[in-house]
Amino acid sequence: MFVDVRLTVSPSSSQIFRRESVSLSCEDEDSRDGWTVRRNPTKGEVSQCGGGWGRSDGSSCAIKFAFPVYSGSYWCESSDGSTISSMINLTVSGGSVILQSPVLPVMEGDDVTLTCRTETATSNLPADFYKDGSFIRTEPAGHMTIHHVSRSDEGQYKCNMSGHGESPSSWISVTGTTSTTLGSTTSTPPSDPPVFLFVVPPVCVVVLLVLLVLLPIKKKHKKMRSQITSHPVALIVIMVNNSQSDGAESPNRICSEWQRFDSSIVTGKGKAIHPNQTLPHYLQRCRLKIC
Repeated sequence: MFVDVRLTVSPSSSQIFRRESVSLSCEDEDSRDGWTVRRNPTKGEVSQCGGGWGRSDGSSCAIKFAFPVYSGSYWCESSDGSTISSMINLTVSGGSVILQSPVLPVMEGDDVTLTCRTETATSNLPADFYKDGSFIRTEPAGHMTIHHVSRSDEGQYKCNMSGHGESPSSWISVTGTTSTTLGSTTSTPPSDPPVFLFVVPPVCVVVLLVLLVLLPIKKKHKKMRSQITSHPVALIVIMVNNSQSDGAESPNRICSEWQRFDSSIVTGKGKAIHPNQTLPHYLQRCRLKIC
């Protein structure tokens, strides 16, 4: 089981030279003791600090002289073995060049600097940097900064100094936008989706509904208008109104239309009906005056 405890390394580098000293400390939110630093070496068996390597002091472990056989995974473990921290990898190099890189995962968006270092040189020298075996670039001062790291920057890194040699490879891990500290966890909330995703569809639906309602009404209105204006009575009404307003229609034409209308009015059984029975009273009076 993993808890809020982490293992820190000083100096903070995943690689050190042989015979260099290094300190490892277990840190938790209560700053309590009771943690033990344990190691799973590349060659050998799992053991704890003080059992043949290092000097234990509470929840810390001091290694005065490191050797290549100390390379491996390190972690913190409770006294009863029920809880452990996340592991870190430490490489003790027997060569003349190392790559100083972060031990802990790097937060996405942060900058990270990699330094190529020789055991004998007193000043920084030009170095070639590689990721996953592919050449990146040459840095004249021997250190390379990766700005605003992302997941794509994860991988195996190493460096080479002409005339001195090549460093071991170290894995650089990048964490997401969620940052975890002792006793607290902060997550970046997801951004709200664009507003138009929710606004546009209802607008389209409303427009579609309006079109579906108006188009049949327009067609029906046009059909009714055609039927009304083609009806003999309606035609006579229009002609009478025009005649009364500006005298545009002659009495002879109006009477002719009325006669045509008289001959077309029959019942469903073929019995004739007096034309005036089908006309409004004001048209009956108009007919008498005009014809």
